[in-house]
Amino acid sequence: MIQLAYILFPKIDPILFHLGPFGIHWYGIAYLAGFVVAYLVLRRMARRQTLAVPQEALADLMTWIAAGVIVGGRLGWWLFYHRPSDAFEAWYEPLAIWNGGMSFHGGLIGVAITVLIWSRRMKTSAIPLLDGLAIVAPIGLFLGRLANFINAELVGRPTMLSWGVVFPGENFARHPSQLYEALLEGPILFLFLFLPRRIFPHKQGATAATFMVLYGLFRFAVEFTRQPDSQVGFVFGGWATMGQILSAAMILIGAVMATVALTSRRSQHHRDSANRLDQLRKPHLGFS
Repeated sequence: MIQLAYILFPKIDPILFHLGPFGIHWYGIAYLAGFVVAYLVLRRMARRQTLAVPQEALADLMTWIAAGVIVGGRLGWWLFYHRPSDAFEAWYEPLAIWNGGMSFHGGLIGVAITVLIWSRRMKTSAIPLLDGLAIVAPIGLFLGRLANFINAELVGRPTMLSWGVVFPGENFARHPSQLYEALLEGPILFLFLFLPRRIFPHKQGATAATFMVLYGLFRFAVEFTRQPDSQVGFVFGGWATMGQILSAAMILIGAVMATVALTSRRSQHHRDSANRLDQLRKPHLGFS
């Protein structure tokens, strides 16, 4: 069968510009922009007292979150997707982010751990904070998936559909699965995350649970159009990818979180959690 229509991959240099010998990649810009926009949104939420974090503590929080994303993302890729090769690998390879390879699910675990540690250190609840982070997460996901497309990485499976994209070095079209994910994990997920805040405004944890379930469902579905990682392939039943296995786990965890959030007797509005602000501003917490 001859494909009558397709889209040629646009010629976009993955390096936005150079600073001397260093190249500034779109992927790095996407990470930076995601953190900056997330910080601005969280600061607005803190100012409106819908996030129980004082504005002066947000920079410290974002540092912890960035560390969780980067370290967790790299370690997650190493654990879930890396397969040893015959070549010698340095002992620091699991943390060698400059060699490429990041996992969203690993980054999610990293953020969850750092938020729990940070909240314990600040003597405040992590649940409303996780709700706030769930709201801003689609921003970074959207930018990151666009960067994946620009880099022509994490490509889709072959397709005969008219919007299939012919990537560099190939003579057949693939699903632009990066763009599918950008749309679903970005603006669509972002809009859905406001539903629990309207329907269950007094239930802490409902927004984070909704994020877990919906991201898992969206990612599970898109994986059917995404080319499995060559070093891993299908990991179950000859059809399920590692991304689908991890996303299924997200759905289950999210369902448990939703059950706990909706059945908990401790019902509290997001604004009520802002009562912790005065305590968090005490000098012994180390805020400048």
